[in-house]
Amino acid sequence: MSDHQPGFSTLSIHAGASPDPTTGARATPIYQTTSFVFDDVDHAAALFGLQTFGNIYTRIGNPTTAVLEERVAALEGGTAALAVASGHAAQHLVFHTLLTPGDEFVASRKLYGGSINQFNHAFKSYGWNVVWADPDDISSFEAAITPKTKAIFVESIANPGGIVTDLKAISAVAKKAGVPLIVDNTLATPYLWRPIEHGADIVIHSATKFLGGHGNSIGGVIVDAGTFDWTASGRYP
Repeated sequence: MSDHQPGFSTLSIHAGASPDPTTGARATPIYQTTSFVFDDVDHAAALFGLQTFGNIYTRIGNPTTAVLEERVAALEGGTAALAVASGHAAQHLVFHTLLTPGDEFVASRKLYGGSINQFNHAFKSYGWNVVWADPDDISSFEAAITPKTKAIFVESIANPGGIVTDLKAISAVAKKAGVPLIVDNTLATPYLWRPIEHGADIVIHSATKFLGGHGNSIGGVIVDAGTFDWTASGRYP
């Protein structure tokens, strides 16, 4: 059996997809269902107890959406992904998972304007506080770290300024502080840059931009690198 790994072009077309097991259909079906049938009570208990993976309810997961999630995870080199309604929904969900009221996170000053507004205004109602740092001065990230810091957030290529972020240097700051580095890779896409290979722990996308490609859909994706030990520090829910 060949150990040849599929290339980027192959992954972008085929990752996460397989022929329909019932009909043999090559294209991924649109599963328009809210719920799924369990094999028996034990199977249902295993799914709800997170002892096995599978479909429970479309709000949690859906076979059609899973193809997109597995494909983006493969393209980014991550272990798993979650598709959501928009890029801002992706950001919100990441921080909602990591932060509690009174927590802080450090963010690059060079970000998409909508993200700056989200961090400065919308997040305040949750008691989440942003501390800004200059991506041209890596020491400013280290200086911004406090005992309340739970994450560092940057864009791989800033939108719209085009600033290229030194991910390896900022990753070193995050690792020293024991917090995850979250990277918005919307503008670069994994075709140009895979942040996980440069130290990112979480990668997010506004799929509305280059992943969607045509300006006719809105979406967001979160990718877990599988590299951060979430239980070691005891700092995360």
